Amino acid sequence: MSSGEPQEPVPLTKREFESLARFRFGIRRYLRFSEETVRSHGLTPQQYQLLLALKGFPGREWAAMRELAERLQLRHHSVVELVDRAQKQGLVQRAADPSDARTVRVELTSDGELTLVRLGAMHRDELRRLGPTIELPIFDDPSKK
Repeated sequence: MSSGEPQEPVPLTKREFESLARFRFGIRRYLRFSEETVRSHGLTPQQYQLLLALKGFPGREWAAMRELAERLQLRHHSVVELVDRAQKQGLVQRAADPSDARTVRVELTSDGELTLVRLGAMHRDELRRLGPTIELPIFDDPSKK
């Protein structure tokens, strides 16, 4: 085999498959909980992600559309539509950026903040409850075999 050809991946052990399956199950349980919880509070999962992305943005309490598109892994026009719907619900607001007229800041409103505080606490508690099912899988180091 030449050095330019891709090498076959090292197969997982049974224990690694079990760890990976447990992790995937935990993620799915968490996502299902999240989807059902936010819907029961009148939001879509995407709106919750938007609120979370705004509150959790590093170093400040707002984000630009392009930053939200990156954080949410959505196209710019999809984020604009999402922000439009959230703004109509009173969850977010747009504000001009005083240092860059081309940038529009998206910020949480007090209603958006209150909604996120409630939902964030519920998500934290669910993650605590899920415990080890949501821990990253552990893989053997093939160099130590």
